Amino acid sequence: MKLESYLSGTWQSGQGDGRTFVNPVTGEELGRVDASGLDAAAAMDYARDVGGPALRALGFAERAALLKAVAGVLAENRDRYGEIARLNSGNTAIDAAIDIDGAIATLKVYARLGASLGDARTIIEPGREQLAREPVFFARHVWNSRPGVSLHINAFNFPAWGLWEKAAVALLAGVPSLSKPATATAWLAVEMMRDVAAAQVVPEGALNLLCGDGAALTTALQPMDSLAFTGSAETAAALRAHPAVLERAPRLSIEADSINATILGPDVSPDSPLFDLAVREVVKALTVKAGQLCTNIRRILVPAAIVGAFQDAVVARLSTVTVGDPAAEGVRMGPLVNEAQREAACAGLAGLSTETRTLCGGGAPKEVAGADPQQGSFLAPTLLHCADPMAARLIHETEVFGPCATVMACQPAEAPALAARGGGSLAVSLFSNDASYAAETLQVLAPWHGRLLIVDEQVGRNHTGHAIVMPQCVHGGPGRAGGGEELGGLRGLRLHLQRSALQASEPLLTRIGDAAAVATL
Repeated sequence: MKLESYLSGTWQSGQGDGRTFVNPVTGEELGRVDASGLDAAAAMDYARDVGGPALRALGFAERAALLKAVAGVLAENRDRYGEIARLNSGNTAIDAAIDIDGAIATLKVYARLGASLGDARTIIEPGREQLAREPVFFARHVWNSRPGVSLHINAFNFPAWGLWEKAAVALLAGVPSLSKPATATAWLAVEMMRDVAAAQVVPEGALNLLCGDGAALTTALQPMDSLAFTGSAETAAALRAHPAVLERAPRLSIEADSINATILGPDVSPDSPLFDLAVREVVKALTVKAGQLCTNIRRILVPAAIVGAFQDAVVARLSTVTVGDPAAEGVRMGPLVNEAQREAACAGLAGLSTETRTLCGGGAPKEVAGADPQQGSFLAPTLLHCADPMAARLIHETEVFGPCATVMACQPAEAPALAARGGGSLAVSLFSNDASYAAETLQVLAPWHGRLLIVDEQVGRNHTGHAIVMPQCVHGGPGRAGGGEELGGLRGLRLHLQRSALQASEPLLTRIGDAAAVATL
């Protein structure tokens, strides 16, 4: 099987052999991905010239209807997607649901948000600014669709959600998208796009997909375009320095590496509900999607008095987790996406071993259910302990992108500063009923994190999870995490809309507002 790209309104195949993608349970080759010989610049032009005008001719509510229709097509084919996720990503049923159902849910959320804006094609901010001494000259700020294309470069761990969460916001904003999925798991993105294209539920040129090397796409970026990237800090740095980005200044949103943390407050004791809730969340971090989530917990900051009890509780629960082929009965955790990712994770573990000791895991499991541990890309859930987190460096700098987290004992007053040593993260969570401690802690945590989850006993198990990204909330983080921002409800539209100051007399501003189709945020 050789995956095709959907460009300029047609399915096209690259001219070379390309790279392989595999079944991570067996190492068996599933197919190849290649984009050599494809005209990426022409595809970007087609999206701008054909898809862009068609979308901008629609109001927000009409674009929202497109998103609802896309969600409907994907829902109809849900079971087939789950099988692809198992074969190509090693996903359990729960893993696949987070990715696939999360994608469909995000489309539906943005469909509802878009419907609330009605027939408008312009957004006007509330309020006005008087600019002259006499009340005759005023300003208002308006948002309009940029006449470009939104280029999306996605990570391997969420081939469904990564594709559609970015495309949903761009389409609602009236901007066509061109998505480049990661080669390792591109199969699912291709099948989803194939179904949507066949259903003809969006204007031609509005959705585009390139499988394979996407370097030519970046070169083709123009001033009105945007680039949303999810991946490594190394690749992000190369994108920031790309000549097309420096010369033409397209919008840039980056989500990169993130050493996320969770904190247990000073009021948490081994016999408290919060203790069990925190243990449960850490076990999820070490098993769901084999730990391959950008927002996952990597550092666990625990009061020194209870650190022994906490890590013992986590290890005990991990001992009951069955690792293996997701198709086998009772398996709760599958493999990493391929052997290259396992090798990278093992290299990271080797580096962390200079500052930690291993409490459980640390390498390939001795036995896996329904598979050969030597053939598949399996890594045992790994819990490490760092005795001196204040003196350590690597635990705050190294992201092992897999089922690995480090427990460290600290005083409650030290925890916020330790969390901030991640250099900027996507998410941090705090388990505490102590409102004073939470308020004081947030003063330090908030500037360093894109999202803060506080779990008290009233929330209990009703929270959505440390790692789960909700479309109503912003997703992204400062510093090392890339400095980008996605989603956040209608806030996400700002990557694709141009804000302009509109200066005129009050009567003229009013008449313009009446004549144009506008919505007020």
